[in-house]
Amino acid sequence: METWADWLNPPVIWFIVGLVLILLEFGIPGLITLFFGIGAWIVAILCLFVDISINMQLLIFILISIISLIFLRRHFKKLFDVKMGKSEFGPDELEEFIGHKAEVIKEIALNQPGKVEFHGTLWSAESKQELKKGEIVEIVEKNNLTFKVKSLKKEA
Repeated sequence: METWADWLNPPVIWFIVGLVLILLEFGIPGLITLFFGIGAWIVAILCLFVDISINMQLLIFILISIISLIFLRRHFKKLFDVKMGKSEFGPDELEEFIGHKAEVIKEIALNQPGKVEFHGTLWSAESKQELKKGEIVEIVEKNNLTFKVKSLKKEA
């Protein structure tokens, strides 16, 4: 009869570690943990065929993970961006924000960010003018998770 101890051998452990790291990539975007998961799977495959000490396993895991991260991340990122319809040359994602209207939820003062609501989501917002709660504004720029906005009211 098999026990848990029969399953606790290096190839199985490294496979599970790799699977967890690859699944983490879905929750922690950035295309980083994927390469550590691949490194763990390579160590699991090596452990199936060669008896390797734990120190050597860890060294192989770290080296393969870091080398693949350095040399393959850029290529994988381009591949995923093309598959997702993003282009590295055009600001496609900005077009869905720039020029659209949003509502000020938290007052925006000079040099003091506030909050705007855009399509049901709250965003940090900055402006070169003071904007009151409830005012409708236009999005003129997006910088990471912060919108630059301007008032739609005509200046007198």
